[in-house]
Amino acid sequence: MLNFKLDDDFVAQYKDITPDFGYNGLGLLTFYRTYSRLKADGTNEQWHETVRRVVEGAYSLQKEHILSNELGWNNRKGQRSAQEMYDRIFKMKFLPPGRMLWALGSPIIHKRKVGQALFNCAFVSTASIGKNIEEAVKPFTFMMDMSMVGVGVGFDVEGADKIEVNKQDDDTHELYTIPDSREGWVMSVEKLLFSYFAKHFGFNKACGVHFNYDEIRPAGVPIEGFGGVSSGPAPLEKLHQQIRQVLNKNNGKHISITAIADIMNMIGQCVVAGNVRRTAQIALGSVENKEYRKLKDYSWNSKENKYEGKMAHRAAWGWASNNSVTVDMNTNFAEVSKQTAVNGEPGFVFMDNIRAFSRMCDPADHKDEKAMGTNPCGEQTLESYELCCLVETFPSRAESKEDYLRTLKFAYLLGKTATLVNTTWHETNRVQKRNRRIGTSVSGITNFIDKYSLETLKTWLDDGYKHIQSWDDIYSSWLCVPKSIKTTSVKPSGTVSLLAGVNPGCHFPEFDYYIRRVRIAKTSGLIPAIKESGLHIEEDVVDHSSLVVEFPVHNEGKSLKDVTIWEQVALAVFLQKYWSDNQVSCTVTFRPEEASQIKTVLDYYKYDLKAISFLPKLDIGAYAQMPYEAITKARYEELVKHVKQIDFMVLAEDSIGEKFCSNDVCTVS
Repeated sequence: MLNFKLDDDFVAQYKDITPDFGYNGLGLLTFYRTYSRLKADGTNEQWHETVRRVVEGAYSLQKEHILSNELGWNNRKGQRSAQEMYDRIFKMKFLPPGRMLWALGSPIIHKRKVGQALFNCAFVSTASIGKNIEEAVKPFTFMMDMSMVGVGVGFDVEGADKIEVNKQDDDTHELYTIPDSREGWVMSVEKLLFSYFAKHFGFNKACGVHFNYDEIRPAGVPIEGFGGVSSGPAPLEKLHQQIRQVLNKNNGKHISITAIADIMNMIGQCVVAGNVRRTAQIALGSVENKEYRKLKDYSWNSKENKYEGKMAHRAAWGWASNNSVTVDMNTNFAEVSKQTAVNGEPGFVFMDNIRAFSRMCDPADHKDEKAMGTNPCGEQTLESYELCCLVETFPSRAESKEDYLRTLKFAYLLGKTATLVNTTWHETNRVQKRNRRIGTSVSGITNFIDKYSLETLKTWLDDGYKHIQSWDDIYSSWLCVPKSIKTTSVKPSGTVSLLAGVNPGCHFPEFDYYIRRVRIAKTSGLIPAIKESGLHIEEDVVDHSSLVVEFPVHNEGKSLKDVTIWEQVALAVFLQKYWSDNQVSCTVTFRPEEASQIKTVLDYYKYDLKAISFLPKLDIGAYAQMPYEAITKARYEELVKHVKQIDFMVLAEDSIGEKFCSNDVCTVS
């Protein structure tokens, strides 16, 4: 399956080295719960084995590309390079995205050739749905397909009013037996939408479609390849019913903004309900459009909406997307900032800056004039049907600037390697092969500033950015592919930063001392080891199929209690200037007394930002089992005394992998 192998003696050196996972066992649990794959002998991968699979997978893709194009592969150089990449990942100087940690080196990529499984996120525009019937259904089926392999997808509502919806003719209908496959589920959505859009494009009748779900495996049956167990047909049946309800209410009318968003959100709800995958979405719409801005106002009077019926039930699926507005230099932020102050939505996407600039400290280059939106967490500029691949580096874990620059070479190379794969979507392959976009990210930014200084960070990042451009010249020439249109970003991070024990992305920790809660299935083989370690574990008060594990955590340096809304945004601006040629994902936490300052912040920094979002700071104990709970230093020290090292050496847990870019804000789980 893999045509590149690391030297066995080299890997054997790492077998008995204890990995430096972070946060008193939290990083270790995260690895086993999320990324460690089940082996043929029924046990889970250890860290040295996961790193080997990932590195061998990456160099197999390089070797396959070089050999298939008859460019000449050098085994000696390849082995030397792969060994250094292995060492730097093993020591967590940089880490692949969760998608790569889970999928790279597995049959998903190297046998089944589902290349999109390596990528964090995507974007699709609905702007072209009025062109023809194929374009009309494609954005929705793209959302379904990508979500089912765990890719988070952004979308816009530009297709509103471009298609007339016509109710199905049930007198003549097709019966479609849905195959038990990802492709079958996607095809069912395609056929259903086709039946409602067909008449608009000149088909004589909007022939109805009925579904037979008998071939879909029942709930609880294991799923090979992507892991987990089947949900059965129930979530798909519900999705079909919901889509019918939405489009029936639009019968004889042009499709509305709300209908587009609802169908996309319902697809996300369906995928999450499958219990195997999570999905993240971002919806983009004009700041000037009142209908769009009210999508998250579930008390909205339905008479103002374009289709009938009470909309209070929209909360059942509206959570699937973070909604943001597209703004520019002329936007009046007065009203929309008041809306954001309530619950953090909408976020703000500055499309003029996105299309004109790479790094904001450099002159406008207009490289991204074709950009249509962003990924769900806002750190990647994307064209329609484009994917993003993110690799995470940790400057605070580097031994020196020279060591960090060396790490950047291999982090960049891993991202570039991902652009060599094909996906199952022709539209995606075209834009991927043209742009070769990657996102070499930095995480633990606030750890670094506490350890060194902001001026030192500027030097490291500015030199690092130029270093990556130099390597892009070299490796693009070696691979005989275009240079990458963009190469750097700042992702929000999530579980990957937990492995390394650093603060996520550019964010400050919630507290100095706190409890970090993690959910885990009651059926997990990890539970005996967790109980043996002395960590507190209790019933999940919301999901009765899960347990909640509590980890005591201490973060040195500043926490959110020490910083204002202005300092958080200023740091995002700093990173947009000196590092990210894509974007910076930053969710600014604001106190109640700072809510009125959001407008002023946006007015002041609109010349330097590409995307920004805000989130009200929740009161301690706002709801049961919050992810973070502040504790005293004394309480922390007492808890740590009772925690023993977790022993996860022998397990029988089939992990399901992190499915997309994630943090506590953009993750929907």
